[in-house]
Amino acid sequence: MTIKLIGKSLSIPTVRVIICLKELGLPYELESPASLQSLKDEDYIANKHPFGKIPVLFDGDFRITESRPICRYLVPKYQGKHNDTILIPNDVHKAGLVDQFISYELSYYDPPISKLIHQEKFSKRLFNKDPDPEVIKQAREEFAKVLDVYEKLLERKEYLNGEYSLADIVHTYYVYGIVTHSDLWDNRPNVKNWWNRLCNRAVIKKSLEETKSFWENNENI
Repeated sequence: MTIKLIGKSLSIPTVRVIICLKELGLPYELESPASLQSLKDEDYIANKHPFGKIPVLFDGDFRITESRPICRYLVPKYQGKHNDTILIPNDVHKAGLVDQFISYELSYYDPPISKLIHQEKFSKRLFNKDPDPEVIKQAREEFAKVLDVYEKLLERKEYLNGEYSLADIVHTYYVYGIVTHSDLWDNRPNVKNWWNRLCNRAVIKKSLEETKSFWENNENI
């Protein structure tokens, strides 16, 4: 039975799940909502996502929401069945560290980078407001501090957990959205090398290329 993913190909959380699905070699069907407003319909709230968000994944009769839990569900069930890619090691200690880095991403990495992107890319599109330079400055400063920590975490490592894992996938987004802030990682060689490895990985590169026009040409969400 084909996995059904409800989301939009330009949605950052949806792209995160798509990368995971492709890395696992899983076929899937992408169903796009009719509109952002349709996510607030009574039926969608009751049968898809209780908070009216995307993505939502159906694996047969099983439904799960939110990109990180979706990926966390898919990997243990399907890794090794369609290819040799291992995204969560079988070793309990290494697996625990994957979860640790996923938590770092959610708690420390995502907030400042989301603040930065939402100001620069979404303020005008969604709210017809000019970006606030003070908020952008604050977000850059916060993200720089986070990257200082990542620079140390990545010492003598190609990937966060040593080997490529789900921990890296959850960090892989916003690439074209923050291209004008490359100075944030240019002076942090471990972060820059890690970022380049991720962006040049075949599945990630193809998935992100498909979103490039959204960031560069101000396509509608």
